[in-house]
Amino acid sequence: MIKQPPYLKKGDKVAIVSPAKKLKQSIDYAIALLEGWGLEVILGKSVYAAHHQFAGNDAMRAEDLQTFLDDKEIKAIIAARGGYGTIRIIDALDFCTFNDQPKWVVGFSDITVLLSHITGTEQTQSIHGQMPGTFDNASPESIESLRKALFGEDLSYTYESEFPNQPGEAEGILIGGNLSLLVALEGSSSAMDFKDKILFLEDVGEYEYAIDRMLRMLKRGGKLAELKGLIVGAFNHIELEDIPFGQGVEEVIAEIVSDYNYPVCFNFPVGHIEDNRAMVLGKITLLKVEEHQVSFKQKS
Repeated sequence: MIKQPPYLKKGDKVAIVSPAKKLKQSIDYAIALLEGWGLEVILGKSVYAAHHQFAGNDAMRAEDLQTFLDDKEIKAIIAARGGYGTIRIIDALDFCTFNDQPKWVVGFSDITVLLSHITGTEQTQSIHGQMPGTFDNASPESIESLRKALFGEDLSYTYESEFPNQPGEAEGILIGGNLSLLVALEGSSSAMDFKDKILFLEDVGEYEYAIDRMLRMLKRGGKLAELKGLIVGAFNHIELEDIPFGQGVEEVIAEIVSDYNYPVCFNFPVGHIEDNRAMVLGKITLLKVEEHQVSFKQKS
């Protein structure tokens, strides 16, 4: 059974670390916001560190994250930003203490590596949501959704999809994250189990052909056939080729999953966007999809 860490309460200590790329700016705004929720914020030594493009070298970033995985006073670990680098340190981490006293781990993008390992391998829920490095430009709704996820309130989203959905209803455990990272983790000890899950996907800065290829890899591996539902988030800043690919991202995905009868929704508010809503990985999720309307619910 997937473990659920204790929800936060006022007075709890939370840590911010940088497991991947170095920060480009101050996160004072994010710290003040978290403190406004009644939390005590502890900064890891990696937060403002720099080693080429990384937030310190691999050993330092791993040690910093390990410190807070082991610290029983820390009730949540929030990644400062994504970028690249988490996959370089994941095998250096020891989750024994974490498994005895699980805590919330928060992030998205490159942090998909850590979330996938925690939820898929360590069988503990985690949170895909805004990070301190993205708080400045985040929508109020996405920030509030993160607070709700951390403090144990229900998550309920209803929205209109421009691209036609594949209607249906599903109930299952939620998995997912950045498509490129999920594909990169296949065959490793950090890969997620897709069977009977609701999968959500997002990505940024990829070519349409690359998205097509990654999804077909998952399909050929039998991963997409095992799902109960598919949530398609933002695929933005798409790279364009001199000769057009001929299909947009939504069209690519719709074609690839057209063989399956489960619900598929598009334009979900998750990913590298201002309105990146929090979602709890490893949690039972209710998904209701109509042609242009979607309802997503996770109860605390």
